[in-house]
Amino acid sequence: MCRNIRTLHNYEPHATSEEIHAAALQYVRKISGSTKPSKANQEAFEHAVHEIAHVTQHLLESLVTHAPAKDRDEEAAKAKARSAVRFGTA
Repeated sequence: MCRNIRTLHNYEPHATSEEIHAAALQYVRKISGSTKPSKANQEAFEHAVHEIAHVTQHLLESLVTHAPAKDRDEEAAKAKARSAVRFGTA
């Protein structure tokens, strides 16, 4: 489940609200142990996702770095190359 949580800080362009929400959803799924909550837990699940996304947005806005912003496409290409080496695919 958590493989889909990606680093969101120090990228250009900045993380979108959809990316932040997706990371929050994955986090709540992981800690709750449920990918789809029961109807009894649906409201609590959705509230947790909303709150975590909100706090994550504030965190990303507050972080300071002196490093140059990373390019998303370039980082994705590097990750793909590492994966090819790791799993022996071309």
